[in-house]
This record gives sequence, C-alpha cells and structure tokens, in this order.
Amino acid sequence: MSSGGKQDGAAAAGEEERKTSWPEVVGLPVEEAKKVILKDMSDADIVVVPVGTPVTKDFRPNRVRIFVDTVAGTPTIG
Repeated sequence: MSSGGKQDGAAAAGEEERKTSWPEVVGLPVEEAKKVILKDMSDADIVVVPVGTPVTKDFRPNRVRIFVDTVAGTPTIG
C-alpha cells in the first residue's frame, strides 16, 4: 500500500545531501578555500586550475576544481 507521499531519494535512504558548490570561498586564498571545501567534503580531490585552462568534461563526484585568475605578487625576472 502506498502512502501517496514522495520522498527525495537521499532523504528516503537516510543520507545527507552532499554539497556541490562553494560560492562562499570566492575571493579567499586557495589554501583557505581548500580547508572550507574539505570540511564539507573530506574525500574531495581538489584540483587548482588557472582560469582558461582546458579541462576534461568527465564527471567525477569527488573532484572539485578551484579556478584561479589573480596574480598574488609582482612578477620579476631572475
């Protein structure tokens, strides 16, 4: 007999929903961003990628890409 109510698949299985994005880390240093992400998702495979770098289109549920585009210090020769 059906109860007639619908449940979310994760909720029905008693699982917590996994976070899929971290807008709160925009503007933070990379290492700080990594800490925040790892706090929410301890098994994350974090990859730091310069903006504009080609990346694969395959989906990996534990991969988190952090795209960076700022220069942190003055470039010098030597």
